[in-house]
This record gives sequence, structure tokens and C-alpha cells, in this order.
Amino acid sequence: MRVILDAGALLAALKYETGGELVDAILLDDANSCLIHAMNACEVFYDVMRASGEAQALETLQGMQAAGLQTREDMDPEFWQDAGRIKADLRRISLADCCAVALARREGAVLVTTDRTELEPVAAAGLCQVQFIR
Repeated sequence: MRVILDAGALLAALKYETGGELVDAILLDDANSCLIHAMNACEVFYDVMRASGEAQALETLQGMQAAGLQTREDMDPEFWQDAGRIKADLRRISLADCCAVALARREGAVLVTTDRTELEPVAAAGLCQVQFIR
């Protein structure tokens, strides 16, 4: 299965929060191909940096890569226009999450998240398949 992780889902795993065990299981399943958009990876980076410093944030990025999580930097016009349309239509969704949704749409993947408030409208509109981990 192709899976897109947003920052909230990955941070839940990194911080041993509720739902984090589901993210760990997804990452450990060899049948899954796990991706994260660079905008969401940036959110993870700055969250860890604020809490624990830059060295730990860089180590976290290396750990993500070692776990098989592929960072995608898609930002071609078709991609950013799709993300922009999502933002324009839904309004109350972060631009980083719009990138996660656009990547899920591009890849035909399931978006794994903790962000019910922002992403329930995405699921309701059928923009992509969304799995909420809590």
C-alpha cells in the first residue's frame, strides 16, 4: 500500500503518543511504500528542533530515512496548483497539509494523519483516502 504520512502522524510515533503505534506498524510493514512531502518533513524538523535542538532534529531526519520513509519534494506547477485549489476550497487547512493531500492524490495513496479538524473535510469531499490514527 502507498502511504503518505503527515507531520502529525509522524510526530505521534516519534513522541510515543496515541496512534503512534499504528504509524510504527505502517512503517515496519514491507508491503507499504511510505512517503512524506518535504513541507510536512519541515514541520517535523522544526517541531523537534524547538523541543530538542538542531542536532536532534537532523538525527530525526536521518532516522526517518533509515526507516524507509521517502521525502518527496514535488512542486511542479500541476502539483502546487492542486495544493492551491485545495487550500482555496477548504480554507481551514494548512498549506503543508494541502501538499500532503496533493501528494496522496498524485500517488493514489492513503493519507495517514492525526489532524481530524483539518482533514475530515478532505475525506468528506473524497479528495483522497484518509486514515485517522486517533
